[in-house]
Amino acid sequence: MSSLAVRVPEELSARVPVEQREPGLDRDGVRLLVSHGTEVSHHAFGELPGLLRAGDLLVVNTSPTLAAAVDGRVGHARVVVHFSTRGDDGRWAVELREPDGRGTTRARAMGMGVVGRGCGGLAGTKVRLPGGARLVLEEPLSARGERLWWARVSGVAVPELLREHGRPIRYSYTDRDQPLSVYQTVFALPAADGTGSAEMPSAARPFTARLVAELVSRGVQFAPVTLHTGVASAESHEPPYPERFAVPEASARLINAVRAGDGRVVAVGTTAVRAVESAAGADGVVRARAGWTDLVVTPERGVRVVEGLLTGLHEPEASHLLMLEAVAGRAAIDRGYEAAVRGRYLWHEFGDVHLLLP
Repeated sequence: MSSLAVRVPEELSARVPVEQREPGLDRDGVRLLVSHGTEVSHHAFGELPGLLRAGDLLVVNTSPTLAAAVDGRVGHARVVVHFSTRGDDGRWAVELREPDGRGTTRARAMGMGVVGRGCGGLAGTKVRLPGGARLVLEEPLSARGERLWWARVSGVAVPELLREHGRPIRYSYTDRDQPLSVYQTVFALPAADGTGSAEMPSAARPFTARLVAELVSRGVQFAPVTLHTGVASAESHEPPYPERFAVPEASARLINAVRAGDGRVVAVGTTAVRAVESAAGADGVVRARAGWTDLVVTPERGVRVVEGLLTGLHEPEASHLLMLEAVAGRAAIDRGYEAAVRGRYLWHEFGDVHLLLP
């Protein structure tokens, strides 16, 4: 899929959460664009229970958001370390960024003046962290490039470091840092090993406990899965790296039962799509699985299980749009995004949301 033809004006970036934009609003105060194929309609997110039907299933990601950005120093130079993913050997995949002086942790990737050649670092680079911790870059995460590195941390456990000294990763289009609670969804569950998502599974952010209760009362079911998202590429819109995921037995059975009936399986967010599709066999049957997934859902690969998707509005160049096209088709995405720009919908993690239905 090439980039979408639409241009998203800068003023359509959601700079603060909806509950901070207008007194009296809750998280569910965002707008909801609905695409039934290429037919588009406009709603408030609170209308979602009326847009789904009894027997439908929402697949939700329970991964908590981490305070994954930590200040550090390389020599005398200030850096920001983004903790992306914990490896099986105890190392962490990290990204180093140069602070931009405005309090944002989404400045440009490190350059030669601080840590050497490449966009992410140099093997052996040592970073001093708060609380006496030390980080050493060891090797690039992928042959694709040097943005993310496997690093070893000593002096403190990383979950403790993040709790004591971390803050949520935020993009430069937002106005200010926010407390971690702003980035947690109603479905987030703490992981026993302290792992989680470097960036919020934001499609679920508009859900409130009240709205979930209303959906359940109308016969809509929920299937929890887990996928810990890593640090996305702000500049080049890379496809996702391998990520940890888990689809429990109870959720696998529920998904298969709904597919055998007349309900629809609707994923809440691209992370939920990746988890479910990673657990689906060629026969379309979902089986309990846990581990790492390197699956990239594209129109060529298609989807085997997911029939609908609730998602945020992505940049026209984002690799996530390939997944949206796999679920709904290119024509539906083109039509929906054109309607979103005309309708002045707000983009990004604090913005409005898009429901794609067959």
